Amino acid sequence: MITTTELTKNYGDLIAVDKLNLHVEPGELFVFLGPNGAGKTTTIKMLTGLLHPTSGKAAVAGMDIVENPLGVKRIMGYLPENPFLYDKLTGREFLEFVADVHGVDKKRDKIGRFMELFELINSRDEMIEGYSLGMRKKIAIGAALIHDPKVVFLDEPTGGLDPKSARIMKDLLQSIRSRGTTVFMTTHILEVAEKMCDRVGIINNGSLIAVGTVSELRGEDIETSSLEDIFLNLTGGTQQEQISLFLDNVTDDS
Repeated sequence: MITTTELTKNYGDLIAVDKLNLHVEPGELFVFLGPNGAGKTTTIKMLTGLLHPTSGKAAVAGMDIVENPLGVKRIMGYLPENPFLYDKLTGREFLEFVADVHGVDKKRDKIGRFMELFELINSRDEMIEGYSLGMRKKIAIGAALIHDPKVVFLDEPTGGLDPKSARIMKDLLQSIRSRGTTVFMTTHILEVAEKMCDRVGIINNGSLIAVGTVSELRGEDIETSSLEDIFLNLTGGTQQEQISLFLDNVTDDS
């Protein structure tokens, strides 16, 4: 469903993504992990057509992201970490607008069910400018999923959500995956990633350093290695020595 070949993005001398080779199967829930600035969001923006690659190729559902960007956009949903919404529309109006763009049948029924699921029904006719961060995130989730996309790109999908809504989001992703939708997501909540994912890719300094199931990445250390342990070991650990030096300095100054 998603394939990249030597996919690269440079900003001057900075290599944000370096020759990424990746394959995500149809119907797979793939979690893309990495420290801040590792290249996760840049990768997603290239795959969704928001950024043009410096070199290399990528395809979504067999369509080249450069040669057929509109074709890719028709079959995908995208949730950015900081979504843009039209503040002067109500929540319902915004979702109706997105549904009309995609030609969604029975849009009002579908929007109503979504708003009930995420407890937005009493706020559906309020302007988005008055929504909280969590409410805005819920509307953006609805916009990404309202048209039943074949592939969904999600950048920190549970960020800004309360615990109940985050659980609904996780259950919703599992459900659409079971129906055949391919999910490509980033998250900093490694416990969520470990419980949900089919496979994990770990990127650091723009380079893919590991990919596989959690069991494959864990290797022989089955009892003690959580995904957090694996991630920290591969990306530089907890920097315990620097933490100790910082705390010692604080103590000395006081």
